[in-house]
Amino acid sequence: MKKAITLLFILTLMLSAKDYTKNPETISFMNNLVHKYDFKKDELEKLFSNVKVQNSALSAFRPRVKTKKTPEQIAALKKRYPKYGAWDRYSKSKISDSRVQKGVDFIRQHQETFEKVEKQYGVPKEYVAAIIGIESAYGANVGKYPVFDTLSTLAFEKNRRNKFFQKELIKFMQLSKTEKFNPKNVYGSYAGAIGLGQFMPSNYEAYGVDFNSDGRVTLQRAKDAIASIANYIKQNGWQKGEPVATRVGYEGMRFKAYETGYRKTYSRAQLKGIRPKVKWDYSGKVRLIKLNREKYDELWYGAKNFFVITRYNHSAYYAMSVHQLATKIAAKMKEE
Repeated sequence: MKKAITLLFILTLMLSAKDYTKNPETISFMNNLVHKYDFKKDELEKLFSNVKVQNSALSAFRPRVKTKKTPEQIAALKKRYPKYGAWDRYSKSKISDSRVQKGVDFIRQHQETFEKVEKQYGVPKEYVAAIIGIESAYGANVGKYPVFDTLSTLAFEKNRRNKFFQKELIKFMQLSKTEKFNPKNVYGSYAGAIGLGQFMPSNYEAYGVDFNSDGRVTLQRAKDAIASIANYIKQNGWQKGEPVATRVGYEGMRFKAYETGYRKTYSRAQLKGIRPKVKWDYSGKVRLIKLNREKYDELWYGAKNFFVITRYNHSAYYAMSVHQLATKIAAKMKEE
């Protein structure tokens, strides 16, 4: 029985493998790597002749097809995604007590690195830790997808973002040479993101830091990951010592008075009937961030540093989860 299962597993792998060296687009891609980046043709042909097609990753980027839903499907969607409570569902796992405690433990474990990074880049340790906690559960879940196969699949199988993934695959291949690793041995997310902070390959070059001074940027290692995330945040405009967000009050249970979201800014004088719940010494422009809860809308002011966090992931909910997790980690550390 065990032999039959093993043979079936091997057969499945063989069937999912694809020889991309016969694909004209891949041939052009390999030639570019040879002539522009000094790769060896025979090594590339060996790599691209045996790509394990990542269909589950590909499904996330296939062209969207609009289909008319049946009444039963609409009812099922409404049950799964009710009109209210989106923030309650989103934040449930991202800001759990367990994740807060693990964030504290992670900072304690790498205390010296966090202290040095905070001093050098000006980004508070709890915000860097919160990003790592949300992105990879502090390194426990850096991804199960083989990055070379994933990026090759997304680069050469038809989907909405072929050109983007071809550029990322070039960066990944360059990284394999400069950082001296076998491209087949790296695992990451379904989109090819790598390491504790889930950087796309292009972000290595832009923000990667060799903080442990071993001559390589290795974002699977805590020192390099912590410094690289702080560098990313700093380069995107983090203002040292300035706040991120504060809860505000308004009349009513659902907020519709002004446009909300991280892209729209206001001077506080423009916003009538809105007031911070605690004293907030910030004179810059603010964003109104609405968190849809089951029984009411929770409203926040977001400062420039809130917008900076959205550069890591373009989502107000993501940035708010980072802020709230970081705040809870900092509070927990003071208690201990």
